[in-house]
Amino acid sequence: MAIDIGASSGRHILGSVSDGRIVVEEAYRFPNGMRRENGSLRWDTEALFQHILAGMRKCKEKGKIPYSVGIDTWGVDFVLADGQGRLIAPATAYRDNRTEGMDRDVERIVSFEELYGITGIQKQPFNTIYQLMALKKREPELLEKAARLFMIPDYFNFRLTGVESHEYTNATTTSLVDAARRDWSRPLIERLGFPQRLFSPLSLPGAVLGTLASRIQEEIGYDCAVVLPATHDTGSAYLAVPAQSDDAIYLSSGTWSLIGIEAPSPIINATARKANFTNEGGYAFRYRFLKNCIGLWIVQSIKRELGDAYSFADLQREAEACGAYSASDGAFSSSIDVNVPELLAPERMIDAVKNQCKAQGRAVPQTVGELMQCVYQSLARCYADAAQEIAEITGKTYSALHIVGGGCKDGYLNQLAARATGMTVYAGPDECTVIGNLIAQMIAAHDFSDVSSARRAVAASFP
Repeated sequence: MAIDIGASSGRHILGSVSDGRIVVEEAYRFPNGMRRENGSLRWDTEALFQHILAGMRKCKEKGKIPYSVGIDTWGVDFVLADGQGRLIAPATAYRDNRTEGMDRDVERIVSFEELYGITGIQKQPFNTIYQLMALKKREPELLEKAARLFMIPDYFNFRLTGVESHEYTNATTTSLVDAARRDWSRPLIERLGFPQRLFSPLSLPGAVLGTLASRIQEEIGYDCAVVLPATHDTGSAYLAVPAQSDDAIYLSSGTWSLIGIEAPSPIINATARKANFTNEGGYAFRYRFLKNCIGLWIVQSIKRELGDAYSFADLQREAEACGAYSASDGAFSSSIDVNVPELLAPERMIDAVKNQCKAQGRAVPQTVGELMQCVYQSLARCYADAAQEIAEITGKTYSALHIVGGGCKDGYLNQLAARATGMTVYAGPDECTVIGNLIAQMIAAHDFSDVSSARRAVAASFP
């Protein structure tokens, strides 16, 4: 069973292999979201854990007890716990503004050029390294009290098993892991003044943490193994891309648009650093060389601000009506840079998009259709620019763009991406994160011999 928790929702998906095909079935779904509390954006980790247990109980009710379970979530965020694993503070969400200016404080100790040379991780204001610097400067007593730092999925795994772990793929999002050595950069942690005790040894995807703690067994009515997938959701998503050649670029399209390639070793050079590409750890040390772009978060925010009066399909149709597939007289053609900080967590996304158009001297969208056409064109341009940068940095030619995740269901955006990149677009599977989570468990259980055989099964199992 894959338990996949995203920024807006989570789900429990049961998976099995039948005649070489992967079969999935949803067992449980639940809401998630950041909440403002005492002036900060927080995650309700206790509510999320109770949903984890509720979904596991639902499997017992269905008579489908999983052989193993794996949890994936977003990256960078964490909790601090005492020696008994009890939280000493709520989990702050990455969109919180506590990291403003923290990059400058870090760079007084280690330049970004040196930091990138060690970790290969792109500069994002919400990276764990900047969150920890904010704590060090503003709430140092929390770091002094803490015995352990758990990334979000590591914390839930600890609650299920009592076993402390730091899973590798999620740990790389902290910007504290040495990319070449594939382990915590202890010298870097020391220089920054973070307590070394917070960072336990890394565990790899596919590792079996153990079985459920006795209290959890009593609560849900059964026992099963807890296996580490790539607990960073993008790591699981990339694992499920059914590419059969190395001339493909991957795009995990969801709240974030994560566009890049799998590389056998980190690509760390000045060009990659200046283009703000990252080298996140993947399954079996497949490095995810990618660019992190603000993605469908813009669309999700606009939909919410419109009072959910439009479905995602409605918004797509409104955009298409204002643009069609080719530039033509009357088509609305304004676009913006989707990666400006002003779009990360604005009070009103619609105003933020319009303000960007004004700032860039472009036509300002007036209707819902024009607004959505602007957003879609901007996303497609971002994909094309990133694909071009990848080709230039690697010196390779790429002919295919595999779009996976919820965004792959948007046919109009897929078509715009094909036109902007000049590449053949393959869309699907949309449930790539849970499929990648399940694949890691299935390889651990010897249902598949390796990644290649699992990806062939993905290609044969999903449209």
